[in-house]
Order: sequence, then C-alpha cells, then structure tokens
Amino acid sequence: MAEAFLRQRLTDLGVDARVHSAGRLFVDTPATADGVSAMRALGHDTSGHRSRRLTPGMARGADLIIAMAREHVRDVAVLGQDVWPKAFTMKEIVRRGASVGPRAPGQPLEEWLAKLHAGRQTADILGDSPEDDVADPIGRNAAFYGRTAAEIEALTDELVELAWGHASAGGERT
Repeated sequence: MAEAFLRQRLTDLGVDARVHSAGRLFVDTPATADGVSAMRALGHDTSGHRSRRLTPGMARGADLIIAMAREHVRDVAVLGQDVWPKAFTMKEIVRRGASVGPRAPGQPLEEWLAKLHAGRQTADILGDSPEDDVADPIGRNAAFYGRTAAEIEALTDELVELAWGHASAGGERT
C-alpha cells in the first residue's frame, strides 16, 4: 500500500525516485484480495503486486527505509550503523519530521534524515507501539483493510509534504 501511495505522490511532484516495497517473510506472494479492493477504492491498482524479501544489499542501497512497524525497523537496524539512521516507521518519520521541520529546498535527504535520527536509541524501537506501528490488516476483514489503507495514505501525504513539499514538477532526484 505504502509503495503505491508514495510512488504516485512522488511521480505527481516530478521527483525521480525508485520506490519499492520489501518485507520480512514472504516472497512472490500477491497482495490479498481485500488489500487490492481497499487500494482500488482509493484509485490504485495493486493487483499485480508481488512480495519480496528485504535483503541486506537492498537496505544498504536505499536512501530511505520506511517500515510499517517497529519490528521491521529492528530487522533493519541490526544490519549496521550505516542502515539504522535511514530506517523509520512511517508514523515515526512523520512525527519526527513535524517536530524537526520540513526538509529545506536544496537540503540533501541524507542531511534531513540525520536531523530526524538525532537522539534516537535502538532501545526506542523495542516492543510494539500504536504510536509507531501501523496495524497489520493481514487476517482482518475488508473494513480493517480500508482503514489501514486510509491511514497509510494520510501518513504518506504528510511524509511527502515534509520531505518533498518543496519539489515541483521535474523537481529533484532522490
């Protein structure tokens, strides 16, 4: 869901970005029917989506890693100090971005992320937290999928405004 929303928002702004999703468990699994329906209701076709597993190389090559839950950030954090500063839950990056302030025009993404990362401790991502975790809809009903999709869409909009709100069509590369 987040991949589809973020890709579309950045494309709309003219930001040249590669957006990919990867997870912890499944490989080459299609999106659930309820997930596809929830996204279709919001104008996105995710019927062709296939899952893939996050690899250390993928994490190291990413400029930004956005996770849906702390457990996903923990998986990334153990890969090394080079990866941990660019890995956040969606809720955490939006919260920290609102606190630190939006990325300035011309400011490298890495510099802005370093400001967001300042003061973080790995202990901060222990356990689960509704403050940081988007509830996983897997195994839940269609209405839950709809609520999750709407939450991720709103968080994506906030993130894009904070990190790329200064971009214009044909804007930047990230």
